[in-house]
Amino acid sequence: MPQSKQETQRKSKASEALAAKQKQLESFSQGPESLLTTNQGVVIPDNHNSLRAGARGPTLLEDFILREKLLHLGRERIPERVVNARGAGAHGYFELTRSLVEYTRADFLQEAGSRTPVFVRFSTASGARGSADTVRDVRGFAVKFYTREGNYDLVGSNVPVFFIQDAMKFPDLLHAWKPEPHHGMPQASSAHDTFWDFASLMPESSHMLMWLMSDRALPRSWRMMEGFGVHTFRFVNAKGASHFVKFHWRPKLGRHALLWDEAQKLAGRDPDFHRRDLWEAIAQGHFPEWELGLQVIDEAKAAALGFDLLDATKLVPEELVPVLTVGKLVLNRNPDNHFAEAEQVAFNPGHVVPGIDFSSDPLLQGRLVAYTDAQLGRLGGPNFHELPINRGVCPFHNFQRDGAHRMLLNKGQVSYEPNSLASGAESRVDGGQQGFQSVPDEFESPKVRRRSPSFDDHFSQASMFWNSQSAVEKDHIVAAFQYELSKVEVAAIRQRVVDNLAHVDAKLARKVAEPLGLSPDARAAAGRAGFRDVAARLPVEASPALSMEGNGNGIATRRVAVLVASGVEVGALRVVQQALQDAGATCRVVAANLGSVATASGQQLAVDHTFCTVSSVMFDAVLVPGGASAQVLAANGDAVHFVLEAYRHCKTIGVIGEGVQLLRTLGIGAGEGSPAVPGVVLGRNDPPSRAQLAQEFVAELARHRHWSRGNLEAVPA
Repeated sequence: MPQSKQETQRKSKASEALAAKQKQLESFSQGPESLLTTNQGVVIPDNHNSLRAGARGPTLLEDFILREKLLHLGRERIPERVVNARGAGAHGYFELTRSLVEYTRADFLQEAGSRTPVFVRFSTASGARGSADTVRDVRGFAVKFYTREGNYDLVGSNVPVFFIQDAMKFPDLLHAWKPEPHHGMPQASSAHDTFWDFASLMPESSHMLMWLMSDRALPRSWRMMEGFGVHTFRFVNAKGASHFVKFHWRPKLGRHALLWDEAQKLAGRDPDFHRRDLWEAIAQGHFPEWELGLQVIDEAKAAALGFDLLDATKLVPEELVPVLTVGKLVLNRNPDNHFAEAEQVAFNPGHVVPGIDFSSDPLLQGRLVAYTDAQLGRLGGPNFHELPINRGVCPFHNFQRDGAHRMLLNKGQVSYEPNSLASGAESRVDGGQQGFQSVPDEFESPKVRRRSPSFDDHFSQASMFWNSQSAVEKDHIVAAFQYELSKVEVAAIRQRVVDNLAHVDAKLARKVAEPLGLSPDARAAAGRAGFRDVAARLPVEASPALSMEGNGNGIATRRVAVLVASGVEVGALRVVQQALQDAGATCRVVAANLGSVATASGQQLAVDHTFCTVSSVMFDAVLVPGGASAQVLAANGDAVHFVLEAYRHCKTIGVIGEGVQLLRTLGIGAGEGSPAVPGVVLGRNDPPSRAQLAQEFVAELARHRHWSRGNLEAVPA
């Protein structure tokens, strides 16, 4: 069907915007790599030896080439972010699939099919830049849209709520959450006294704590986690009509998590697990994708929700306001330079475009100040917007001048407004109808340091989250609380936490308290100064959307470890490998040594990894082929542990032919007459059964985990 002229023009504009951003980023790249030069372009004759007074004499101070290199090295690091220091990012585009002209005048949200270039940065919140990716933490999910009306930053996270309601407590939260100041420990962890001391005295954090102790805080991949705008924003249309809006990013691959044991082991095996996963997926053409969903709320109806939309510790249940899918986010290009892009990118919730406005959320209002100030300090001055990664694709014009790292060359004698020496066209004194228009809000008086009573309910949504979890997810939450509180040395702090949990759910509190030798007392919590127990009941007691259970979407980019040794039978293996590849999964051959192993037919099978460099926690499933190699693997402690660990973590295990001997050696039921084990797929080497084996293995892998396996505590892994 031929394209309309309007559609052709729209696609052309989108392509031009993407090309413009790429060209802009490349405009400050290095020159040809044929010769080494100084930063001034002087060719360096010898990059191995400094200038000396004789071959064994002292180095001469006049060696400007040496000086430049050493002085630059000492200044190559900039201050890391106070929050979200550990992160990485990627380029891509946002495509609008449903016009939002009825809700907002934002240019990039008008025409379905239009594309806007973006840069996205994922991060952990609490840890330093050198910490591990897989710690229990909130993940940042920040998106910079390079629109034709300016840059728009949607600065969110993988959790839809936050610990506190007012930005006044933000420094206190971070000070409590970060390593304790007297000895600088622990790094990137909430499992210590100061964090739980603060949290136990701030009941408003109860909802956020449920998310932090849940599987949401341990994503399998950045590509498999949701994102949220957290705050309530406003959409404003061309007629000035305003609606509240909540933002949701929903991953195409579904929501999946690591187990706590896996996360801890990965922090040692591969602390870059998440950033490596993102980089490799994009490099291999498996472009991560999310749907953008919106909850649009009429301002007149907001008061009827049963909670305050301006409270950042609350979410809007989808049963009350459905999520409207309006677009998709695709990441299709890795950065050319991590520092220049992922480290120097400056996100700010105050970077909005016409048609998107703020609400009076007191946490959001504080962030509008904090982000700009942090970037002024971290990036060295007021011109950080001129860095290529932060520069918009649209022209800009103002009379801000000079400052550190100024790159723009402003011409002419005029640097003020109003003026008559230039065109004078900039002058506006009537507000005009163009550009950004703030929503005319009505405010109460007098000025007070007090929160609205509508912020007083701290527990009903925490209870809703608990009620929404599956039995396995609840077990994980209980175990997380037990682990964290076991790290707390002050008994009174542990007691306060379980007393607070009694207001969320009595059974939860008892389960957490029992191994800690405590007994929860809700009355003790309610008796503390400043504690408000508002018996608010939501119209939604449980929301299925808050559970991560059963939301898989195929096996694309899943990693399968194939354990082999000499004598491996590859007939059936090839069939299963092809089926996995066709479904988008990746197979990696693991053996005792690198190089290759001899197959049963005398061929050579290339080895990708050894047992000393990878473990089962780095894979989503394990496949053990048949042949004489099974007996060799059964005598290899590393291979045995590999399979046992995957079994304990409820991952899919495929066994072909003689490979069943390995399972019997491990005490896992297999073979004729043995009861079926969830997620353990058995197959024969004979050609007629290979296709069925491949089909079953792919189907079981798509289930992600097999929680119904019993007696896992007895598995020695």
